[in-house]
Amino acid sequence: MAQVAIRAGGLTFGARFEDVLAPRTCATFRALLPFRRQLLQARWSGEAAWVPLGDLRLDLPSENATAEPGPGQLLFYPRGVSETEILFPYGITRFASKFGALKGNHFLTITEGATLLAELGQLVLWKGAQPIVIEAAP
Repeated sequence: MAQVAIRAGGLTFGARFEDVLAPRTCATFRALLPFRRQLLQARWSGEAAWVPLGDLRLDLPSENATAEPGPGQLLFYPRGVSETEILFPYGITRFASKFGALKGNHFLTITEGATLLAELGQLVLWKGAQPIVIEAAP
């Protein structure tokens, strides 16, 4: 059962929080719901989109961190050598910035609509920024 609904580029996904492996990241992100931003094609990470969050500081530890998330394994990068961001992998991804490899906290996993991830990737790659809304599932 999905805990959050994600609408991006006119597509809908369901996702679950990774509460056991990333409890602080999940709790912090829950407090940001509903979350509304723009989803852009990632510049350094391969088949992924990202939500830049600039100088947002949330004082989160490294939890369930990875540099190689699978499609639909969303990462939260809580600022360090690069800016705060959410990474939304839709294919083969190696999380990185202009400073080199990064690890982000895997805090959400797509559980519904995974077959639409490639379509989302095509939208952000060829059509540009797409609105993204993440909110509690109905």
